[in-house]
Amino acid sequence: MGKKFNRFEESVLVATLVIMVILIFGQVIGRYILGSTPSWTEELARYIHIFQVWIGASYAVKFRQHIRIEAFIELFKGVPRKILETIGIIIWFVIALFLAVFGTQLVLASLQNGQVSPALQIPMWIPFIALPLGGAGMAFRLIQQIVAVWRGNYDKQESEEIIA
Repeated sequence: MGKKFNRFEESVLVATLVIMVILIFGQVIGRYILGSTPSWTEELARYIHIFQVWIGASYAVKFRQHIRIEAFIELFKGVPRKILETIGIIIWFVIALFLAVFGTQLVLASLQNGQVSPALQIPMWIPFIALPLGGAGMAFRLIQQIVAVWRGNYDKQESEEIIA
């Protein structure tokens, strides 16, 4: 399972990017060549993008690519550095867990209310589920980071760089 989940975020991001490009390309063609586009394509592209943001947040945690200020923490080495890194990760973990828990409550409330999207007429819990998935994914990746920090891997390696 470890190897399969290791590429989960990447697979989802690539697949959703392909779908979004097709949808948006279809909108452009429809708008400028046919004169109209179905309203559901714009809404679906928006919901896919929401999933990309939350799954992408988990993916960025995996590679330690979130914004952080390292000037102070880099002054430390060994156990003090591990402790500072762990404190930061635990605070972040609490926030990610908060997103997962309250995102799940949002999904459940939407499920009970029966709210549907305007154009697609899909239940709104489907787009809302991106929030708890992203929070849970970040929490999982943060646990992995704590383990890596205590194994001595608290510096971002060159192989982990994401080139933009």
